[in-house]
Amino acid sequence: MEAVKGTKETTAVGIGAFLDAGDCAMVILVAGDTRLVVHRAVLANRSPVFAAMFRHDTLEASSGEVNIEDVGGPVLRELVSYLYTLQAPQLPGMAQQLLAAADKYGVSRLKAECERQVAAELTVETAAAAAVLAVRHSCSDLRRAALAFIKTCPFEVMATRGWADAMLNQPKDLIQVSQLLNDPPPQTSAPAATSLRPAITTATATATAGAPCQTRATVVLPTYPPPDEATVSQMRSLSTKERNWKLFEAAWQGAVGELRALVAAGADVLAKDGRCGWDGTALHCAAQHGHVEAARFLVGAGAAVDARDVDQRTPMHFAAENGHAAVVEVLLAASADPNATDLTGWTPLLWAAARDHADVAALLLAAGAERGTRNVDGRTALDFASENNNRRLMAMLSLRQPA
Repeated sequence: MEAVKGTKETTAVGIGAFLDAGDCAMVILVAGDTRLVVHRAVLANRSPVFAAMFRHDTLEASSGEVNIEDVGGPVLRELVSYLYTLQAPQLPGMAQQLLAAADKYGVSRLKAECERQVAAELTVETAAAAAVLAVRHSCSDLRRAALAFIKTCPFEVMATRGWADAMLNQPKDLIQVSQLLNDPPPQTSAPAATSLRPAITTATATATAGAPCQTRATVVLPTYPPPDEATVSQMRSLSTKERNWKLFEAAWQGAVGELRALVAAGADVLAKDGRCGWDGTALHCAAQHGHVEAARFLVGAGAAVDARDVDQRTPMHFAAENGHAAVVEVLLAASADPNATDLTGWTPLLWAAARDHADVAALLLAAGAERGTRNVDGRTALDFASENNNRRLMAMLSLRQPA
């Protein structure tokens, strides 16, 4: 109660000093059809942005009128009310706009109050907008709350109009939100050396003339026990072709220990298996069969995440077709292209929809997969979802695309 009383007294004293001010101390704030006549000193005292505006030789300072183009009239009225009273309004539905206005004018206490109010009002429909707002205006508490909420029901949130509107109006911010959703939680109980999940630090693209660009991730590999030296020595005695063939077989089986020994012996993770005219890589094998740890190891060892087989299919195509969501996450974290197309126009999203894998589709959509892509037969992912009568997938895919 003492704190509240002190705030009220400070407010009263501060405002009381302006009661005898003359007309020259007034300024007009204009937002659309809203015009507010307010004390210049109140604005300058409560907002560092207004203070700087009036302190320098600006058009607003000389004209006595400030046009505010990106704040609505009702929001401006509530902002000014707070500047006079230091009492945050409780207006459901307006907290997000008021937070943006408070951030713009440096009113940090109001921004914090709005942040708490938005977090308290999180719903499936508002979660995307709240997350985007938090990213755009650097609201760490709201960002954590919104991301935690979305992770409890990602498919439902991605099927809302709020998510679609964010894709349309704030695509860059939503991409950052999607990346944050896919980030692994920080290691708190176990040291990094015992982690089974490599931390992906950078990604670079390399290409040769006439060949598609291939993304190769630079990762910090988990620390495994060293491979058995006798096994490595035996692998070194094999020819290059034999080592590489064994690499494909180990990836096919998900034998991480054998993969480590083969790589230590000089097997090439970029090599392609030309047998049977397939021309895929070891990462293709691991992705097709859902061997998550094998895929992680290969990515960390330098495998090309967007390598193409003879049909121009990438490892992501195989993981999506077979519903291996964990492998899709590994590939997306390594900057694999979610919109890669094969010779017949199929993307990973098309395969996920055709095979009824809604969880994989949600990951791909969050990473920027395009809903409207058509294969050579003219069919879209929504067409396949409709054929399978997968209502959740249909809801995710039926939202409009950003322009």
